[in-house]
Amino acid sequence: MEPRSRSFYVLAVVFGLFVLFLYGPILTIGVLSFQGPGGGLTFPMNGVSLHWFFDLFEQQAVGDIWGSFRRSFSLGLMVMVVTVVVSVMGGLAFRHKFRGSTMLFYLIVASLIIPSILISLGVGLIFNILDFDVHWSTSGFGAQLTWTLPFGLLIMFAVFNRFDKSYEEAARDLGASSWQTIRHVVLPIIAPSLIGVALFGFTLSYDEFARTLLTAGSHNTLPLEIVGMTTNVTSPVLYALGTLTTVFSFLMIGSFLLLVIFLKRRRAGAGSDAGKGMV
Repeated sequence: MEPRSRSFYVLAVVFGLFVLFLYGPILTIGVLSFQGPGGGLTFPMNGVSLHWFFDLFEQQAVGDIWGSFRRSFSLGLMVMVVTVVVSVMGGLAFRHKFRGSTMLFYLIVASLIIPSILISLGVGLIFNILDFDVHWSTSGFGAQLTWTLPFGLLIMFAVFNRFDKSYEEAARDLGASSWQTIRHVVLPIIAPSLIGVALFGFTLSYDEFARTLLTAGSHNTLPLEIVGMTTNVTSPVLYALGTLTTVFSFLMIGSFLLLVIFLKRRRAGAGSDAGKGMV
């Protein structure tokens, strides 16, 4: 093996500092959430216990933690499903040139450029002008889609740009209809990418604050509830909540990754079985 150059160690140190900067606040919150009953919000820690995690499951004097969690989880699932469906439909549509496609594309990605708080304000004003209820499941849902759909569509663009059209042609030569080709050929091939879009949709919705601030109505989502608690709660119970939500986020990411691995192995197994059958 060739000896590593000095630049390698310099880059390794820079990368290590970047990782520490990125995950340091999360680790700090995680450590402080295990303080004893007399613990505070800063170091040094006063004892070590699970007191604040148990306290989190009791009735809180301020806020509605578990109600806001259920709303964020439900909203994330709603956004995830719509993002996947619309992104796939949009990706299929943009495979063919049609009048106004360029302008439509720029209109879709424009919401990524506009400040999120202005999107929230605009959606809230539209609902008020139309005399609709400003609610997390309607106006909040629509505001978050302006954030997730562009990302989903951009992912689908990358997927279909690398998609081999010969699979579709072979299916049509065998008599498959357009719907059968999409259902039995296209969707199974791009399934791992669809899981990626679903993960994007859910995680972006679950922790979105700015686009939900003025569109959630009188019922907070979890990010809004946490921000509200920072002005009232002065105990490590807030850190315990942050630790649990972080663990939940990593569990969701891990679940999606395991699903991708399962689908890849299943497809590889199906391909090997087909090859044995041909032999």
